[in-house]
Amino acid sequence: MNMRIGELGKLTGCQPETIRFYEQKGLLPPPVRSNANYRLYDATHAERLHFIRRCRALGMSLDEVQMLLDFHDQPDRPCGGVNELVDQHIGQIDRQIAELSTLRAELSQLRAKCDSTRPAASCEILKQLSDSTGLPYTHGH
Repeated sequence: MNMRIGELGKLTGCQPETIRFYEQKGLLPPPVRSNANYRLYDATHAERLHFIRRCRALGMSLDEVQMLLDFHDQPDRPCGGVNELVDQHIGQIDRQIAELSTLRAELSQLRAKCDSTRPAASCEILKQLSDSTGLPYTHGH
């Protein structure tokens, strides 16, 4: 079953621009071309695109997706590398959770400084955000 890029996009919930991007990055193999030079995709492309989209939904980077695809494409390899990659990704998520918890605490402290009955000119939140010494910049932003 051959389909054009729009049909593949509808089948997988993926925009054509994203499909072309994944092709350019080498995550999707190039499709065959019709006589009219249209890209023609098959079920293998759809399966691979579903795999990529699932990985991305789990927050994996394109490099991580490529590594997993390499394992997927070499089914005789031991899967220890897959476990290692997922463990590293879990570690990244744990670090992000810790950073978000710190950010939430900072925002909660900031929010507690304003009782919302004052005019904006005397709002403690706005004052602290304007003061370069008022908040720690723990997140590199």
